[in-house]
Amino acid sequence: MKFSKQNRRKKIQKTIRKKINGTSDRPRLNVFRSNKEIYCQLIDDVNGVTLASASSLDKGVGSEGTKTERAAKVGKLIGERAKAKNIEVAVFDRAGYLYHGRVKALGDGAREAGLKL
Repeated sequence: MKFSKQNRRKKIQKTIRKKINGTSDRPRLNVFRSNKEIYCQLIDDVNGVTLASASSLDKGVGSEGTKTERAAKVGKLIGERAKAKNIEVAVFDRAGYLYHGRVKALGDGAREAGLKL
């Protein structure tokens, strides 16, 4: 049986979620990448709460630049919001996406803002 791209990504995502878990001290940095935008959340899986979120639709990001440049800005934004909530360490959840391009740019932007992944 041949998997579509979405089914393949969901299968990889399940495997990743079995291995990583977010807590209030070390939340999970989840990434969702659509064709036009990118979204991320810091999630506490123990309590089932989103601690902070950022997306390319937020006012601080803007609509100019390439999608990769905007993803880096979103990473910096989520890093700043994490610092404001005294979160210094997070577990990176790429959600089945390959770690390159926009996903990598988001991770690098979060690291530049001081978040340890």
